[in-house]
Amino acid sequence: MTSVLEVRACEGYRIWIRFADGSAGEIDLSDLAGKGIFRAWDEEDVFGRVHLAPHGAVAWSSEIELCPDALYLELTGKSPRQVFPGLTHPVSHA
Repeated sequence: MTSVLEVRACEGYRIWIRFADGSAGEIDLSDLAGKGIFRAWDEEDVFGRVHLAPHGAVAWSSEIELCPDALYLELTGKSPRQVFPGLTHPVSHA
């Protein structure tokens, strides 16, 4: 998986993100705002504190992190099979 090189907050609960493979653009996270742990974004300046965590996640705090793989899929529109060709087929159980 390609890693995140840069992330910054934009208006309307959007982030701009750039990955190591050159993919870059905005992702709308407004569907998360105000729900559960993401209520923290309603506090002044919290959403603007987005950063890269040491382990590569897009983070706002130690409690609020988003998986870079999921963000990459969202940004590029690729399927998990396109990005992870080694995925196996689900096993059917009797």
